[in-house]
Amino acid sequence: MRVDTDLNFQDLVKVLESTQNPKQVSIPMGWRQGRTAYGGLTLGLSYSAVCQSFPNLPPLRSAMINFIGPVTSDPAFKTELLRQGRNVTTLKVDVLCDAALVATTVFTFGAKRISTLTADLPAPDAPLPRTCERFTPKAAAEFVPAFFHKFETRLIAGHRPVSGAEDGYIRVWSRHYDAASHGAGLGSFLTLSDVLPPAAMPLFKTMGPVSSVNFMLNILVDNPMTQDGWWHVETKLTAAQGGYASQIMRFWNTDGVLVAEGMQSVAIFV
Repeated sequence: MRVDTDLNFQDLVKVLESTQNPKQVSIPMGWRQGRTAYGGLTLGLSYSAVCQSFPNLPPLRSAMINFIGPVTSDPAFKTELLRQGRNVTTLKVDVLCDAALVATTVFTFGAKRISTLTADLPAPDAPLPRTCERFTPKAAAEFVPAFFHKFETRLIAGHRPVSGAEDGYIRVWSRHYDAASHGAGLGSFLTLSDVLPPAAMPLFKTMGPVSSVNFMLNILVDNPMTQDGWWHVETKLTAAQGGYASQIMRFWNTDGVLVAEGMQSVAIFV
């Protein structure tokens, strides 16, 4: 199903909702990263497809996506129930382009349990978003992937890509530019969760290709919420060799509550 190039996340969710399983939508050019769709959008739409096909699920606890091939025109999202237990429900979404598997995600939903154990990792100090510099300087705006312009992202700490830094660390405020997508539920957050460039890129001295291999995300609260759509996001490089890098990612809301933590493998071509 063809859609307008300027559609935002919430618009794409509505298009997806109007189709059957496998649900299908065309990815606008504004949501692309080179020849493929932005990985966060693939994850966000996969989650939306699951929720549309299987309503009344318990809270999402984890998502694990493998990027298998480029998500090109008109991807179809095929949802499948793997197991529904008393507390935990596991579902899979296969993303297909021209019948070829290009991504697969396993979502785990789990009912809340009574527990005596409580632990948290409060957010590090951060200025208000409006006081932070834009992550992308105007002079570099034409060089960032198309999808990045769908988000307002401001640098708190760390380094921008290709700055020859000694460590791979980036910390920002980020939100959808589209106000309607701020309150679009967990799918909106999942779409934003891959917004940052790989944590290895600040170490680059020359620009070169990168490609996400997979992404695992643990959701740590029942219903992640924040104010004005802003999420406090950090990514930190932990290791890199042989053309692959591993990074840890954390996400806090505006109250400083850790809502999600992730790990990602990235292929490096530098």
